[in-house]
Amino acid sequence: MHPLWHLTFDTVTRVAERSKVHGVSHPQLSETVASLLRDRIMSGQLRPGERVRLEEVAEETGLSITPVREALLMLRAEDMVELQPRRGHVVAPLSRQDIMDVFGLQGDIAGELAARVAVDITPAQLDDLRQQHERLRRAAQARQISRVEQLEFEFHRSINRLADARKLSWLLRTVTRYTPSRFYAANAEWREAMVADHDALLSALEAHDPVTVRPVMARHFTDGAERLIKHLDGLGIWSG
Repeated sequence: MHPLWHLTFDTVTRVAERSKVHGVSHPQLSETVASLLRDRIMSGQLRPGERVRLEEVAEETGLSITPVREALLMLRAEDMVELQPRRGHVVAPLSRQDIMDVFGLQGDIAGELAARVAVDITPAQLDDLRQQHERLRRAAQARQISRVEQLEFEFHRSINRLADARKLSWLLRTVTRYTPSRFYAANAEWREAMVADHDALLSALEAHDPVTVRPVMARHFTDGAERLIKHLDGLGIWSG
């Protein structure tokens, strides 16, 4: 098993164990499995045209068939997998342009949210973001992959909440589901670039400069797209 698969399956296994003790609902389990499979697909661990066997996923995660089947239904609705006659579920086609489109949209929305924050951010709010960033920096230096993944998510969520734009934030959450966050957190070059991007972003926020904030935030995402495309180029996974 790929080491990143092992780390991610640990998360699914913990959710499965909690479900037995605390009665975690099928929808929560299904979303956890869907997130796992999205991450595999977007990072090239599952290739376009490759079968996703329901029974194998259930066995590996320690879950019943039901939440895995529901997860595959979610992914079919998102055009991440297709149901083909006599083959079952297979990974849907993916292209370089798909990657650019998804990450470009993320950058546009995130840039707008951050620009709004830059106008009115308070010293206390900025200090909180700096503290979060410092924790993230230390985790990156220590190569704590799971913690980097968690803290990076929390850092950007904090910025989005400060924008006080519920619908726009919802749109961003929806599209960022397709970001293979563990792939990035495990990449040393990305971790270094992430820290530099956050430093530049915090400086622009401190200057209350929305014009500068937008491209800084957008670059954070376009850099991610370029790194992912280079990775997928190396795997030779493209179907189009």
